[in-house]
Amino acid sequence: MIAQVVVDVQSSWLDTLFDYIVPDGLDVKVGVRVAVPFGNRRVVGFVLGISDTSSCPVEKLKCIDKVIDSQPILSEKMIRLCFFMKKTFYLRLIDVISLILPTFIRSGEVREKSINMVRLNVDTLPDLARAKKQMEIMQYLMEVGEAKSSDISSKFSASALKALIDKGYVTPFQKNEYRQPKIDFNVDKKNIVLNAEQQKAVDAITHSRYQTFLLFGVTGSGKTEVYISAIKDVISKGKTAIMLVPEISLTPQMSARFRNAFGDTVAILHSMLSRGERYDEWNRLKNGEARIAIGARSAIFAPLDNLGLIVIDEEHDSSYFSESNPRFHTHEVARYLAFLHDCPVILGSATPSVASSYAVKTGEYRQIKLNSRFNSQNLPKVQIVDMLSEIRMGNTGIFSSKFLDEMRSCIDSGKQAMVFINRRGFSSFVMCKKCGFVPKCEDCDVSLVYHKEDGMLKCHYCSRRYKSLTTCPKCGSPSIRFGAVGTERVVEELKSRFHVPIFRLDNDTTTSKDAYVKILEQFNHTSPSILVGTQMIAKGHDFADVTFVGIVDADVSLHFSDYRAIERTFQLITQVSGRAGRSDSEGSVVLQTYYPKHFAYRCATNYDYDSFLKRELSLRSMTHFPPFVEIIRVLITSEADDKAQASTQAILQDIKKLANTYSSDFVYLAGMKCPKKRLMGHYRYQIMIRINEKNKDVIIPRIYEICDKNKDNKVSVFVELDPQNLS
Repeated sequence: MIAQVVVDVQSSWLDTLFDYIVPDGLDVKVGVRVAVPFGNRRVVGFVLGISDTSSCPVEKLKCIDKVIDSQPILSEKMIRLCFFMKKTFYLRLIDVISLILPTFIRSGEVREKSINMVRLNVDTLPDLARAKKQMEIMQYLMEVGEAKSSDISSKFSASALKALIDKGYVTPFQKNEYRQPKIDFNVDKKNIVLNAEQQKAVDAITHSRYQTFLLFGVTGSGKTEVYISAIKDVISKGKTAIMLVPEISLTPQMSARFRNAFGDTVAILHSMLSRGERYDEWNRLKNGEARIAIGARSAIFAPLDNLGLIVIDEEHDSSYFSESNPRFHTHEVARYLAFLHDCPVILGSATPSVASSYAVKTGEYRQIKLNSRFNSQNLPKVQIVDMLSEIRMGNTGIFSSKFLDEMRSCIDSGKQAMVFINRRGFSSFVMCKKCGFVPKCEDCDVSLVYHKEDGMLKCHYCSRRYKSLTTCPKCGSPSIRFGAVGTERVVEELKSRFHVPIFRLDNDTTTSKDAYVKILEQFNHTSPSILVGTQMIAKGHDFADVTFVGIVDADVSLHFSDYRAIERTFQLITQVSGRAGRSDSEGSVVLQTYYPKHFAYRCATNYDYDSFLKRELSLRSMTHFPPFVEIIRVLITSEADDKAQASTQAILQDIKKLANTYSSDFVYLAGMKCPKKRLMGHYRYQIMIRINEKNKDVIIPRIYEICDKNKDNKVSVFVELDPQNLS
């Protein structure tokens, strides 16, 4: 018998299956880990297939040394997913396996946590009147049954406990301790009573098999209640479910709601858990103790069998697209998993992506709409403030008079406010007023961001830190200008005006474990108060006392060199506006902009998604952008600029030959430096391709072949389908 094995070795040329002989007496199943000889060393491999024959002469094959797992660690469906992702996203098999099986599972570095326990070994208590502490221990164990040895020692006496063990009255034993992630976020436990729209949505979902649903509901329409009700139906049928959220900051609130509804059958998976917590949660899902996985993007690979439903909340969010290796689209992975399990997928959003809405129009997705808020409350009124008019009236500050008036009214009424600025730090750059010098990162082609609290200049790509400037290092001038404001500056300005607790939520304040939970929980229980944040606060959060939302600089995302800039601006404005007025009190929003007549703002302030979609689709159709064509980016990086250039030229020339063959399908083809020419010490070039949908299933694999042919061990080549970040 021959086992087809992929070895766990990180080398691009090893993306193949190697044949190994299965020795007699060795029980090898598809999906188990094995130890195999590889070159002059012994490595771990994964058995992805078993055959009676090999294309390689048998005398040249080596034997498997050892089987590591008694049962498959990769299911048959997960192995099919591996080959799907390899083919679809130009990934190596071992990279896909690294997504499905986290490092701590593959390496065996993390194990179950055992704790020392004790329990009584007698039915009746002996008379130990002169040994008071021993009697107290036995009486305590009689009440509780069992306890940690450390707790007994600290509560009573370590020597008394040892004496009881020596006498045989108490028995020590070991027990596995479940490292459960703490959820310090409190939400009210309530029975869900669906309205007519929600019930119709649940009925449609629970009566379907493999189908992709776009659940399009205005902010506050109760999409989460639909998710919970649909998952309850799934669990009642003995199946399992995956619930994805785009930001880790959304996990506490969603997890708390699901724990209230489903108890310990919920497991949480995300990168901010300790390795021990992730190990235990993963194993609970694997062994069936937990049947619902909640988490960010990587939770799509939860080790669940018999899937009955996959939910992707805030489906429009770009975080569902992995921008670092291994690169993949969560939506496509979810839909393939759903196909394998013959179950539905829900894509939920108040601002669906243009691509998803177009898929509804073409019949690929089925749309379900929730048109009104769950509590029948009106959507918050959005007021646009022209900041150029503010400047003409003499206001050069970062807040308009309308912003401050609405904030003051909110605080005076004892309510909460949220302030959105999609830029962290104090200012986006610093510049010498005299010579124009702007400090940049030594490893990245980007300006450094000033962080006043730390007195540092930081690179937001590689995290390098530099001392702040007091004088220009180029000309010596002390005249330093600060760039656009960030969250730090907004907090500083608000503190000078409003004497209430102000919380900040961004990547700088959430570096420690559970920091985002603590910030959100403190804000949730503090009224009046203000929460300032980046897009981490823009979606999903549900705070009953928030009545005012201020958008400091709505234009941040409007002028990105990306065809999705207008779409993302509309989505952000609509989403963050929807945080206000979610309970009984009416909400208000102030949007500050230098382009008050832009159609994205007009549509967002009127919650007019249909007009936005119609115009955006028309624009993209005329300019040949998705969803009417497929964008492919070939990204070439290297520490050596000449190597990166040479590989780019070689790949580009071969793709040009391919374009000549399929001339009617290629809409655009060009090679260039990336807008951010250097990141983390690597020079970056890209080849941008736009092709028609007709022959993409033929053209894309050919592009993969061209990239494989022109690989260099000093150069990394990545292919991205529908890239989310073109910088």
